[in-house]
Amino acid sequence: MKKVRITKEFTFETGHALYGYDGKCRNVHGHSYKLAVTVIGMPIDELGHVKHGMVIDFGDLKKIIKEEIVDPFDHATVFNKNTPHVELAKELQDRGHDVILVDYQPTSEMMIIDFAEKIKNRLPASIVLHSLRLRETETSYAEWHASDQS
Repeated sequence: MKKVRITKEFTFETGHALYGYDGKCRNVHGHSYKLAVTVIGMPIDELGHVKHGMVIDFGDLKKIIKEEIVDPFDHATVFNKNTPHVELAKELQDRGHDVILVDYQPTSEMMIIDFAEKIKNRLPASIVLHSLRLRETETSYAEWHASDQS
């Protein structure tokens, strides 16, 4: 049996600010992110198996991505916890806002690395995370490919 890649796409709204950045993105702002998750594996070749012919059930992949990425990040604001933004984060949290504090500058590049680790940790052993594409705007996105990792 041959390996097959399958992709599922997700959308979520997230705010962030880039501490120390020299442009407009130093201000708190948000994006309508689009995340494409591609996994690779061999379709189940077991007659009578309820998932026969599938690499992974799209619903199972959706559950993983929703739990790890979409649900926590949707309508939340992400700040680097190692910056003075932590004070703003606390103020927002005290007022009932969803805030995520991370150990990195919350750029698309760093977020996609974080997302890749979260997803890889949840996939069944027979499924490999092939690539991610995180679209920040209509014309800008970051990509992560397993083949690029050393």
